[in-house]
Amino acid sequence: MSEVKVNKISPRTNCGTVQLGDSGDTFTIPAGATITNNGTQTGFGRTGTVNWDTTDKTASFTAVSGNGYFVNTTSGTITVTLPASPSAGDIVAIKDYTGTFGTNACTVARNSSNIRGGTDNFTFDKNNSGGMFIYVDATEGWQIWIDGSDTDAQASYIEATGGTTTTCGNFKIHTFTGPGTFCVSSIADNPANNAVDYLVVAGGGGAGGDAGGGGGAGGVRFASGTFCMPTAPANPRAGGSQVTVTATAFPITVGGGGPGASDGASQPNGTDGSNSVFSTITSTGGGGGAGVGGPTGEAGRTGGSGSGSRANSCSTGGAGNTPPVSPSQGMPGGNTGSPPWGGAGGGGGMMVAGGNGPAGPSGGPGGAGGGIGGNGGGFPTAFGSNGESSGGFRYYAGGGAGGSGPAADAPTTPGGLGGGGNAVGPGGSGNDGTSNTGGGGGGGHGNDIGGGNGGSGIVVIRYRFQ
Repeated sequence: MSEVKVNKISPRTNCGTVQLGDSGDTFTIPAGATITNNGTQTGFGRTGTVNWDTTDKTASFTAVSGNGYFVNTTSGTITVTLPASPSAGDIVAIKDYTGTFGTNACTVARNSSNIRGGTDNFTFDKNNSGGMFIYVDATEGWQIWIDGSDTDAQASYIEATGGTTTTCGNFKIHTFTGPGTFCVSSIADNPANNAVDYLVVAGGGGAGGDAGGGGGAGGVRFASGTFCMPTAPANPRAGGSQVTVTATAFPITVGGGGPGASDGASQPNGTDGSNSVFSTITSTGGGGGAGVGGPTGEAGRTGGSGSGSRANSCSTGGAGNTPPVSPSQGMPGGNTGSPPWGGAGGGGGMMVAGGNGPAGPSGGPGGAGGGIGGNGGGFPTAFGSNGESSGGFRYYAGGGAGGSGPAADAPTTPGGLGGGGNAVGPGGSGNDGTSNTGGGGGGGHGNDIGGGNGGSGIVVIRYRFQ
C-alpha cells in the first residue's frame, strides 16, 4: 500500500475545487469515518442538525435518521414511525406543516424503542408544534427536544367528543341517554389529567304482574375524583377508581329498562333491565319483579338492585349488587308481607333496600336511590341536570313499589326517590320507572293486572378541559 504525506492540498488557482480521486472512489479516514463522492458520510456522528425534506408529508410514513419532515395533517391524522434498530446519535425532526396538528394529530410511533424511557408513543396535538427526536440508548430510547416546551406540543387536557356535551366551570360533561361513542382525540401531557369521572346507571327492572313485586333499580357505579361532593347522599357509594383514558374510541352502552309483566296470567314476571357499560365499568340491570309462577317462583330476582317478591306468597326479595362489585351498586328487594294478605315487596334502590309488604293489601315502597352532585351548599351539579331532582341533588336508581292486593281500598304506594315507579290504586297498572334514571317499574293492583316498565339507564363522563 502506497502512502503520501502532505501538509496541504490546494487547487491550481486561487479559485476552484480540489478533486480527490475519480468518480466512484471512496476515501477512508483512519478513525473509521467514510465519505463517498455523492456526499454520503458515515462514522462522523451528527452535529445536532437534520437535512429537511421540504416536500410535505400527507400520509403515514417511516422516518429516516438524519432527516427532518414537515407533516401535513389537513386531511387526517398521520403516524410517523421512528427508525427501527436505531444507533446512538440517530436523529429525526418533525414539524407541523400548516398548523393543523390541533385538528388532526401527528403521532410519533416508537417502533419498539423507548421514548423518554417509556413505552408510549408521542403525540403532537397543538397547531404549529414540532420537535427533534434523538436516540440515546436502549434505556432512555429517544429523547425529545420540543420546539419550545412540552406545553407547546401537547394539550394540557384531553379532547373528546360524544353524547350531549355541556360544561360546568372548568369541567366538560358528556351525557349519553342512548348508545354512542366517547371518542378521545388527544390526551393530556400530564397523566393525572387523563383520568375521567363517570356515572354509569343500568336499566331498571320491570315489575311483576298480578300484584307483582316492584322492579329493582339498575345498578349504579360512579367515581368523582375531580369534584368534591361533601354532602351528597350517594357519597357512601363513591370510591370507585376513575378511568384513565387513551386516545381511542370508547363504545358506550346505555341499558334499557326491562318491560313489566303485561298481566298476571300470560307474563308472570317482569323482565330484568339491561346493563350499561363504559370502558371497564359495567353496571348491572335491575331485577325483574316477581309474578305468578315465574322462573324464581314468586320470589324476587337478583340484579344491580334486587326486585320485590309477589304479594300473598310468603316469598323473599332478590339480592342486589349481583354480580358483586365494590362499592356496592345496589340493594336487595323487599319481602312479601305477613298474612292474612301480604303485600308485594318493593324493588331495591341504589341506597335503600326495597320495603317489605305490610300485612294489609298495599305493597312495600321502593327503595331510595342515590343523590349525586346537586347545588346544595353552593356546589354545582356534578354530572349535569339528569335524574330526579330533590333537595338540590340529582337522584338515580330508585326501586319500583310493590303491587297491592285486590282490595278496593288499596292505596297508591310510592316508588323510591330516583325514578322508581309507583304502585297505583284499585284497578291500575303499575307506573313506569322514569327514563334515564334506572328506576324500577311499579307493581299493579290486584289479580291479572300488569306491572310498570323499568326506566332506561344513563352514562355520564366528566373531566377537566381547561
